[in-house]
Amino acid sequence: MNVKIVVPKTYSEWAEILTLLEQKVDDEAVLNAMHRGTIEWQTGVAERFSQRLIDVINKRMNWATDKLSKDMSRAKGQESVIVQALLSLRREMCFLAKAINLPAIPTDYRQQYHQLVIKQANSMQSSLEDSAKQDKTGKLASIVRNHRVNMI
Repeated sequence: MNVKIVVPKTYSEWAEILTLLEQKVDDEAVLNAMHRGTIEWQTGVAERFSQRLIDVINKRMNWATDKLSKDMSRAKGQESVIVQALLSLRREMCFLAKAINLPAIPTDYRQQYHQLVIKQANSMQSSLEDSAKQDKTGKLASIVRNHRVNMI
């Protein structure tokens, strides 16, 4: 897909770039534009922008979690497949942490939004570790500990 990626300055431009982020269109170019973008942080616009950003990040986190579940169910104990699934989730969470940590957002809000991604990554890691305890060999627990998804 050949899409022109504009450095967003208006809410309308931000809405377009957030749609590209949601659709996973050229993530690196979208992230670059988002980090160079600006927005007037005023009542109304700030709320709509924040809600849209958080919704997109949540959708991407849900997609990543679903992908991990599918990958893990297909792994059938294959260590390399499990490691790749965990690393893929880690890459996505790192990307989302960068995507929500935007210079255009006032610092206090930016820190709060960034913490949402970190908390989710920590929750995912904790859940993976709890699930891995069911493996009596301890192999899965070791893999999950050594390939943490919350290294953001």
